[in-house]
Amino acid sequence: MLIVQKYGGTSVGSVERIRAVAEKAAACKDQGNQVIVVVSAMSGVTNNLTAMAYELQKQPSPREMDMLLSTGEQTTIALLSMALQAIGCPARSYTGGQVRILTDNAHTKARIREIDSDKIRHDLDQGKVVVVAGFQGVDEEGNITTLGRGGSDTTAVALAGALKADECQIYTDVDGVYTTDPRVVENARRLDKITFEEMLEMASLGAKVLQIRSVEFAGKYNVPLRVLSSFEDGPGTLIVSEEDLMMEMPLISGIAFTRDEAKLSVVGIPDVPGMAFKVFGPISDANIEVDVIVQNIGADLTNDITFTVQKKDAEAATRILEKTATEMGARGVKVDDKVAKVSLVGVGMRSHAGIASRMFEALSKEAINIQLITTSEIKISVVIEEKYLETAVRALHNAFGLETAPA
Repeated sequence: MLIVQKYGGTSVGSVERIRAVAEKAAACKDQGNQVIVVVSAMSGVTNNLTAMAYELQKQPSPREMDMLLSTGEQTTIALLSMALQAIGCPARSYTGGQVRILTDNAHTKARIREIDSDKIRHDLDQGKVVVVAGFQGVDEEGNITTLGRGGSDTTAVALAGALKADECQIYTDVDGVYTTDPRVVENARRLDKITFEEMLEMASLGAKVLQIRSVEFAGKYNVPLRVLSSFEDGPGTLIVSEEDLMMEMPLISGIAFTRDEAKLSVVGIPDVPGMAFKVFGPISDANIEVDVIVQNIGADLTNDITFTVQKKDAEAATRILEKTATEMGARGVKVDDKVAKVSLVGVGMRSHAGIASRMFEALSKEAINIQLITTSEIKISVVIEEKYLETAVRALHNAFGLETAPA
C-alpha cells in the first residue's frame, strides 16, 4: 500500500517528538508500505518568524513572507530525514519546489495546480521514505508560495490524490472525530467512519479536527482520509465517500457547535422589491460572511431581516446596517452577540422524517428557546442563547443516542 502521513506542528515540536514521528513512519514502512511523510513547521516557529517580520515592516511583502515562512517546514523535513536515517530507515527530504508542487502566484494563499510525482515515485521504488515540506509550492516563475491556513493538510491530500495513495493519514493531537466535543459531553464517542460531506459540515460548523480545504480536496479526488493521534495508538476515524457507508448509514453522525456568532436584525423594512439586496449588498462589499438568514413580514406589512455573522464582524456590520436602515426607511437595527449555533449533522437524515421535531422536542424539554433555524439535506442548525449552548449539546447528544454506536 501507498500511505501518505501528515504531522502538524505539535507532533514535530521537539527533537524527541521528531524521533517519535520517525519511529511511526519507519514502522509503517516495515509493514510493507511505501510511505510519504508531510510535515509542518515545528510548533511556534511560524509565529516567531511572523513576529520578526512585523518588527521590521508594518506590511511585509507577501512574496517575502512566503520566502520566510517556508523555512520552517524546510527545517523539519531535514531533521525528520536525519531521524529516520539514524534508525536505519532510508529517507530523503524535499521542499515543495523540489517536488515541483506547482501553484498559482497568489502569495500567502496559493492554490495547487499540478504535482510532478516522478522524483517521489523513484525514491519510493528505491525503498526510501519520502519527506515533503507541507504548506508550500512554487509558481511558474519559481517563486516560493505558501498555501495558507491548513496548507500542510492540503499538501498531504494533494500528494495522496496525485499518487493515488491508498490512504492519507492526518496525525494530530486528537485520536479521531467525535460525535461532539468531549470537553462538553463526557460520553462523546469516537466515530469509526464518517463521510466527506459530514466532515465538511462538521468542519464548517466549528469542529477543528481538519481544515475544510483539505476535506474538499479529498472528497473531490476520493482520497480516503484517516484522522489519528500522534501521541497514542488507535484506529482513528476514517473519512470516506458516502457510497462506502451505504450499508451502515447512521441517522445522525455528530453535533457541531460554535460560539462565534452574532445576530443582527434590520426591522421595519418597507415591503418593496430590492430591499434584501440593499441590506446584503453593502455587507458583501465589506467582505463580511453571512450565515443564517431569516425574513418575515410583520402585521404592519413591513419586513424584518435577521441574519448571523462572526462576532468579529458584528461591529462593522452594525455600522453598515445603521446607515442602510436610514437610507431605506427601516425602523432600526438590533444586535445580539450572546448567541450560539448548534447543528445536527448526518447523511442518514436524508431518508428519515421527524429529525427536526425530535431536535425541537429535546430543546423544549430544557426550556431552550430557538431564535433561528436553517436546514440542508444533511444538517439542521439552530441559533440559541449562548448561555444554553452546553445544555443544548448534551440534550441533543442524549436524545439521538450518540453515545452508543449504531447496531
